[in-house]
Amino acid sequence: MTELSIQLHWQRTEPALKTGAYSNAHSVQFNDRYDLPVDAAPDWGGDPTNTNPEQALAAALSSCHMMTFLALAAKAGWPVASYHDHAVAHLGKNPKGQMSVTRIDLHPVVRFDTGFAVDDATMADMQDRAHRYCFIANTLADSVDVNIL
Repeated sequence: MTELSIQLHWQRTEPALKTGAYSNAHSVQFNDRYDLPVDAAPDWGGDPTNTNPEQALAAALSSCHMMTFLALAAKAGWPVASYHDHAVAHLGKNPKGQMSVTRIDLHPVVRFDTGFAVDDATMADMQDRAHRYCFIANTLADSVDVNIL
């Protein structure tokens, strides 16, 4: 199987590693080229200007869903002109009482070339198919809602 990897780097900047007295700020490098500053979510003391793992998870799902949708749309001959999504990761406690991303909502908006349209039921079916075939969605199981706007 294919292996896809990242490099993660964290360096302590405080004199000692003590509970509640250190930074979670770190960097994630993709393809030995792109460095992304990452931190804890703001609710857990992270820098709100940095990406957090929960956002990265929502981004991975949104991106995978879009690429799957575009592949299906191309196969169906749909002239997609643009695709926009607003993905929201919801944090809470899972059935075991552990903090987790309990749900991710996708809100895709698809625009077509002038003169082409599909009805709401056809769009919902295509979005459902994209969800079922998306690798990341399959990894996350039932915690994804696709809300078509």
